[in-house]
Amino acid sequence: MSAKHIYICSPSSAVRDKAAVRRGIKRLQALGHDVEVDPDAFTSHMRFAGDDATRLAAIHRAASSGADIVVTTRGGYGLTRLLPAIRYPLLKKAVDKGTQFVGLSDFTALNCALFAQAKATSWQGPAVGEDLGAEEPDEIMLDCFEDLVEGRGEGSGWRLPAAEAQSRFREARGVLWGGNLAIIASLVGTPWLPKVRGGILFLEDVGEHPYRIERMLTQLLHAGVLAQQKAILLGQFTNWRPVPHHDKGFKMATVVAWLRSQVKIPVLTDLPFGHVPTKVLLPFGVPVHLAVDGRDAYVVWGHRH
Repeated sequence: MSAKHIYICSPSSAVRDKAAVRRGIKRLQALGHDVEVDPDAFTSHMRFAGDDATRLAAIHRAASSGADIVVTTRGGYGLTRLLPAIRYPLLKKAVDKGTQFVGLSDFTALNCALFAQAKATSWQGPAVGEDLGAEEPDEIMLDCFEDLVEGRGEGSGWRLPAAEAQSRFREARGVLWGGNLAIIASLVGTPWLPKVRGGILFLEDVGEHPYRIERMLTQLLHAGVLAQQKAILLGQFTNWRPVPHHDKGFKMATVVAWLRSQVKIPVLTDLPFGHVPTKVLLPFGVPVHLAVDGRDAYVVWGHRH
């Protein structure tokens, strides 16, 4: 692995597990990378990694750093507060020069706004703390991150549930975009949600009961977002608790079945992405080729350099 300049910042929630972030930093350094940590990466203000001005300045420092990759310490909450004040031309300039912005969860807000405001691409991928700084990081996640670092990532594949096996080869082409469902739903009706027509939308979430997932999907449906897509890829929806005496069989499979009844496009599940150890990296705003052969699904985007 060739050495890269990696910039680490905290644009959302305050870092609580500092040991995990430091492990992630040491792991990147052990791989030979030049790791630059933003001076306010460990700052704390209420639940945030510094007040709004502090976190905004961190984003702009990251964009001006000349780094090959900018990655966040964690997600949480806070980026939607900053969207009107972000200097998108500055970030666009950084992207054009080769900087790859990487994050997930709350970072979805920046992915969306950057594409909506500047047509600049970015990545959904690991955070330094919970992923790169895990005691035993997932090997698939590390391999995908290494592919990004080396500029050789060309796509991702996964195995569909048996019930979703296709009897014949199916394919679609479109711009890949998506991320955290709650964030995307919160951006409906704002200038920060990109208008992606003929796109391939991927979604994940954490700590949300299936009825809340359905409610957010309903918002995207009624806002016309889903009708403009060629396919919907559902990742992992984790860390929610059923209500045994009230759900009475209502579960995530119920939501998926309902969604399929509402749209005329493929809805594929089990994408290895979300708040889980095993996650692939996915480009946001990049044209891709989606193919399904039996139970095998592939999203291919080719070299970006």
